[in-house]
Amino acid sequence: MAKGTTSNLHIRRRLLVIFFLLAFLLVALVFRLGWVQFVMAEELQQKAWEQWNRSIPTRSSRGSIYDRNGNLLAGSATVETVMALPSQVTDPYFTAKALAPVLEMDEDRIYELITQERAAVYVKRKVDEETAKEVRLLNLPGITFTHETKRFYPNGSLLSQLLGFVGTDQGWSGLEIYYEDILKGRDGNIVYPTDNRGREIPGVRRYIPPKEGLDLYLTIDETIQFIVERELSRAMIEYEPERAMGIAVDPRTGGILAAASKPDFDPNNYNDYDKEYWRLFPVTDTFEPGSTFKLVTLCAAIEENLYNENEYFFCSGASTVAGHTIRCWTSDRGGHGSISFLEAVLGSCNPAFIQLGEKVGVDKLFEYMRAFGFGSKAGLDYPGEGSGLIFSPEQVGPLELATSSFGQGVSVTPLQQVMFVSAIANGGYLMRPYFTKEIRAPGDGTVERRSPEIVRQVLSKDTSARVTRIMEEVVKTGSGINASIEGYRIAGKTGTAQKVGPDGAYLGGDYILSFIGFAPAEDPQIV
Repeated sequence: MAKGTTSNLHIRRRLLVIFFLLAFLLVALVFRLGWVQFVMAEELQQKAWEQWNRSIPTRSSRGSIYDRNGNLLAGSATVETVMALPSQVTDPYFTAKALAPVLEMDEDRIYELITQERAAVYVKRKVDEETAKEVRLLNLPGITFTHETKRFYPNGSLLSQLLGFVGTDQGWSGLEIYYEDILKGRDGNIVYPTDNRGREIPGVRRYIPPKEGLDLYLTIDETIQFIVERELSRAMIEYEPERAMGIAVDPRTGGILAAASKPDFDPNNYNDYDKEYWRLFPVTDTFEPGSTFKLVTLCAAIEENLYNENEYFFCSGASTVAGHTIRCWTSDRGGHGSISFLEAVLGSCNPAFIQLGEKVGVDKLFEYMRAFGFGSKAGLDYPGEGSGLIFSPEQVGPLELATSSFGQGVSVTPLQQVMFVSAIANGGYLMRPYFTKEIRAPGDGTVERRSPEIVRQVLSKDTSARVTRIMEEVVKTGSGINASIEGYRIAGKTGTAQKVGPDGAYLGGDYILSFIGFAPAEDPQIV
């Protein structure tokens, strides 16, 4: 083959390789362009948006809380927050020095905030109107404002432990934290474009409004709550106890009408109080109930047809069980003597209830305790609900059966007690307790309405009616006579329990005193 022919062949081959290489590169470039345009478009657009734009958050208005009659219990007011846009602060030293006395902040701290490499930073949140006015008059480059809401409680300490309070950005206790996701709403933004140095391009701001939180309407009755808290405060002054607490329920629905304990706190200034006062003790804390718990034994005995109020019993003032002496409160005068079982209930005789508990038996008695909700949480819409403690069947010997039958050695919450007695009052039905009856969107009607929920039927109507009559007699002539009110039929039961010390031993002279009841007995409206 001629030399010229060979040379031409090599050239053609090289051109062909170059052609295919260029064609491949062109296809790859087209593919890459398509990938960028269609697959990565959204991601790149978002990154570009973030580079071109900055935003200032605008907080949503927190939902309000009302009582069952529409009275405001917790609301929000709009306030201003001082913010800095660091890229627009021209003289950080001068700005910090000017702001420090107005905001009552350390100058170095302000300088540290306004020199951060961020689009926007909070300098001081939720300032009063006068402070905001003074900052505006300074007319400092890079210093701006955003709107936030500040929580307020118009009734001060009323319902403080139930409502809880809101910290800087969210609920910290009570219903405020339990319903945080419902109350908080959704934040908005003020969006503005910037140049390549992060400086705002004026006149093109865009406002994305926040979405308001939902409102809560509670089962609480503000008037009943006020009365309960007034009487607890009176008891604190008159008797000087470590604590006083109360809870009121509508037995027909399970809705809580009032709940409180003293001492309490003002949620508008929560940091001024001991954290010990923040929780709602009738729901979160347990105690030994004493004689009010005898109603469980009475209910079980009547339902199982083991109680005869005309049967007689001799109380010597004490009873010996498994080598332990258990005293009646009348032991210092030789006991009740020969009394009927009705008189034993009216006189709250421990030995009589020990015998009644033995008649019912371990299995049945503890079955009724669990059926009434003791030893487990009731499922209330409040954080930190207590569950109490009762013996498991394998733990129960003669002594545990005896003490449990009159309310010693078990622990309960006041909430459990009041729901148990509600079952007596309403004909035998254990109801699910609740605080919130409606969740509403402002101006948009009801979002969710809660209906009363029956957990289970524990007693027959006949047993409930019979126990109610006995409880009425307790208030008329028995240990609960101080609870009688002329013109009303009231059913109730008193309780006195020794306090337990840190070592588990009972303390001499320290007691927990309680009363539980309902009215009017013929048509119970409140327990």
